[in-house]
Order: sequence, then C-alpha cells, then structure tokens
Amino acid sequence: MEHFLEKLIFRSRWIMAPFYLGLVVSLVMLLVKFCQELIHLVPHVLEMNENQTILMVLSLIDMSLAGNLLLMVIFAGYENFVSKIDTGDHEDRPDWMGKVDFGGLKLKLIASIVAISGIHLLKAFMNVESQDKENLAWMVGIHMAFVVSGVLLALMDRIVEGQNPHH
Repeated sequence: MEHFLEKLIFRSRWIMAPFYLGLVVSLVMLLVKFCQELIHLVPHVLEMNENQTILMVLSLIDMSLAGNLLLMVIFAGYENFVSKIDTGDHEDRPDWMGKVDFGGLKLKLIASIVAISGIHLLKAFMNVESQDKENLAWMVGIHMAFVVSGVLLALMDRIVEGQNPHH
C-alpha cells in the first residue's frame, strides 16, 4: 500500500504539466500583444517626440522582460517539479537551464518583477507633469516593496546556504 501511494504521489507531478502548457499559451499571447504594439507604433515613429519614442521602447522592453520571466518560470518550473527537458546537446540550450533551483527561480522572479516595476515607474516619471501625485507615490511605494522583498529573499537564501554544510 505504501509503495502504491508513493508511486501515485510521485506521478502526480504530471498534473503540473498543463500549467506550464498554459504558460506557453500566455507567452504566445504576449507575443501577439508585442506585435500589435509594434505594428501600431512603427508607422507613427516619425511623428513622435523623443519622450514618446522612449515610452514606446520602454513598453516593448517591458513586454520582453515579461516574456523572459514566463520562459524562466516555464523551463525552471517544469524541470524542477515535473521532468527534465531532454534537449540533447543542442547548441542553443540556455546555460542556466537545468541549473536554476527553486531558490534561484524565486530570486530571478523577484528580480524580473523589480525590473518590470522599475520600467513602469520610469514611464510614469517620463510624464510626471501629467501624473496624479498620489498615484505616483503609490507606484514608488509598491516598487520599493518589491525591492525590499527581493533583498530579504536574497538574504534568507544566503542565511540558509550558510547553514547548509554542503555549500
């Protein structure tokens, strides 16, 4: 009975696979929005001033960072919780693939969130005269909460590593 239960629990990790497939669909949706933004903005680039152009580029960078974040979660999550991804000796296999553990994934996740939040904050500061000051204060506060959370997560991981005799 115990052996059967353990096999069942071990095999239950495959329940996570549809979640990662859903994230792949989300990546495709993000690509569609990226292309839509690009197609919408490119014809108007000559009409835009410098600030508008920078805001456009920041929006594209923002979506690119979100895509990178999704890809990291898909790869690292699948490899950590479901199964190893067999790419053989493919030359394009990312160096970090298969090496990011749950702790590393947490840190990469919060770093990406801080970067995305920073871009949103920069976009708001580019139009600071048209921003509601209370809204801007909230954005800064939320960004700082992300930054502090990231630092605390990194400190916690460092403390845990220091207590682990294998490191």
